[in-house]
Amino acid sequence: MAGVLDSVNQRTQLVGENRLELLLFRLRGRQVYGINVFKVKEVLQCPKLSSIPNSRAMVRGVAHIRGETIPIIDLGLAIRMTPIPADEIATSFVIITEYNRKTQGFLVTAVDRIINMNWEDILPPPKGAGGEVYLTAVTKIDDKIIEIIDVEKVLSEVSPLESNLTESVLSRSSETDRGASLPILVVDDSSVARRQIERCLSAIGIKVVSKNDGKQALDLLKEMTSDGSKATDHFSMMISDVEMPEMDGYTLVTRCKSDTNIDPLYIMLHTSLSGVFNKAMVQKVGANDFMAKFSPDELAERVMEILDQA
Repeated sequence: MAGVLDSVNQRTQLVGENRLELLLFRLRGRQVYGINVFKVKEVLQCPKLSSIPNSRAMVRGVAHIRGETIPIIDLGLAIRMTPIPADEIATSFVIITEYNRKTQGFLVTAVDRIINMNWEDILPPPKGAGGEVYLTAVTKIDDKIIEIIDVEKVLSEVSPLESNLTESVLSRSSETDRGASLPILVVDDSSVARRQIERCLSAIGIKVVSKNDGKQALDLLKEMTSDGSKATDHFSMMISDVEMPEMDGYTLVTRCKSDTNIDPLYIMLHTSLSGVFNKAMVQKVGANDFMAKFSPDELAERVMEILDQA
């Protein structure tokens, strides 16, 4: 697996074309799972782990990799499945990932292959799956269901992010009455991420309308502007994730910017994806701004700045 990600930088050409590549892996069992290659920094045989006193059970230890001390999370245990036995850890694999400005490793039983997919073939979890299901999407490959785990939900339970605004930001927000402002359209397939953003914006007096993916958001915008009105008559701006089933954020921006009634809407891409390619992609698809997840203070301050300049 050492060389399987060598060409990851070349894969940026897939982004903006509603395509992605999934790294397939297994936990304990026959079910196959997937993770976006752009979240993956490295895949390696599990190194020696050092224990952490008073850590959560799902954190099996830390590994010292390329000068970094990285927590290693038993992904199966994190999603309420059977943990990897201690005597099997050495033969397991670690997927080193970067989410929300942090690096962590996910302990898995086996790593399979990388496959090229269209986001249209990545579907939301079945309705009625329940809030305790750790899925953000599903797809089918070779007649087998591939489950894509809601990693942001997993990480929010392992190491919860601070979601409250500081007093200084709240104080600045109180200087302007935003009660009459148009709502912000928030688009994110992770229920955890939506709640984080909604809580942040509500704290500074901004109403939120949320959608689960790019297709839902585009359908709403087209419906609201079908009478000839502009998207800016209905929303002050849109904040969108990049990774979403059916239609990703880059494709959503491209479609919005090609519609004269939606084009004037200010669009910020807000994503846990890492890599310098993001800024280039923002320019390529025509988004107005980009911000890495998730700092409530940074998000609130940036939104207030954008609204004040409008």
